[in-house]
Amino acid sequence: MSSRTLALLLAFIAAPLSAQPVPEGAENLPDITPAFAQQTEAPQRITAGGLTATPVAQGLVHPWGLAILPGNAGYLVTERPGTLRHISTDGVVSPPLGNVPVVHAVQQGGLLDVALAPDFADSRIIYLTYAKPLGGGMSATAAARAVLSQDMTTLTDVQEIFEQTPPSPTPMHYGSRIRPTADGMVYITTGEHSSRAERVLSQALSTTYGKVVRIATDGTAVADNPFAQTDTAQPQIYSYGHRNIQGAALHPGTGALWAIEHGPAGGDELNLIVAGENYGWPVVSYGQNYNGTPIGTGASRHAPDFTEPRYYWDPVIAPGDMTFYQGDMFPQWQGNALIGGLVAGAIVRLELDGDTVVAEERLLEGIGRVRDVDVDHDGSILILTDYEDGELIRVTPE
Repeated sequence: MSSRTLALLLAFIAAPLSAQPVPEGAENLPDITPAFAQQTEAPQRITAGGLTATPVAQGLVHPWGLAILPGNAGYLVTERPGTLRHISTDGVVSPPLGNVPVVHAVQQGGLLDVALAPDFADSRIIYLTYAKPLGGGMSATAAARAVLSQDMTTLTDVQEIFEQTPPSPTPMHYGSRIRPTADGMVYITTGEHSSRAERVLSQALSTTYGKVVRIATDGTAVADNPFAQTDTAQPQIYSYGHRNIQGAALHPGTGALWAIEHGPAGGDELNLIVAGENYGWPVVSYGQNYNGTPIGTGASRHAPDFTEPRYYWDPVIAPGDMTFYQGDMFPQWQGNALIGGLVAGAIVRLELDGDTVVAEERLLEGIGRVRDVDVDHDGSILILTDYEDGELIRVTPE
């Protein structure tokens, strides 16, 4: 162990655990009692010291998804208006790549996530999610797989593998993270398109609104999905009762899927995704409607009828994507969840003991709307800021 790594670890061990949570604004529902200890407002632990944020690339138009290519091959970044770009490690931004699916770039719709297949080094397969235009102003979350050319200028063999059903007239709440696994499955998160009439479909197994879906790489439903043998359910459904899942990560130790979804006014949720479970939206919520009225039944606690979030926020952080830190540059954060915060304007760091959050910290407060967060090969952290003039930023110790 290097002297620098040892110093960082010792600093982490010595970092005091505050009795107080991270300072935030006023709660929307201050009188709620959490279902269990540390389901919200975990103690604050300051560990970061100084951090340096260095722009890698600028002038990106609402960047949304980031994929880190092997070796020193650079990065793929989606821009919500519909372009996919390659960015070299020294920050050179390519022209738009060719043969990207046409997208519905209206309000929250557009080109959204990008991810590499686990065998990308051999197959060069990538995955994209996007708002698919379906005519007459209708759209739906969709996903495709494609092969990235060796010169990283175009996509070939583009095949759509998922289309949300039914189409929606509301260009909001697409969810849209995609996570392929080493055993040949693909998780896709969806939203429920926000409107009062549509959000109830999160509870309807006949639709893929407000769901986590699990498919094979060719788009077929996985045979042991919890509702695959049910005539009245969409066979791709893995879990349901979600609002708008915009962050997801596979735990490096357990392989379990964790997801983070937007609440309304209050009630952002971090969930451990379990096959067949119902996470409660829009029947119960730890938040309220934007106009101050209750959600659904007016109940906040999810159990016993629904699955409790492992953590929630009130007020919201407005989560972007998430990852679990694995790297050498910040050994004190090994295994921690790092979450992009759009309203928080920061990286939100959570320490976990099993599936319980035991401490929270806000990193780089004021950096802006953090849409995506990932870990580069050297252990530095990469983030995307979601603006008309967005950036790819590298975070290192000061």
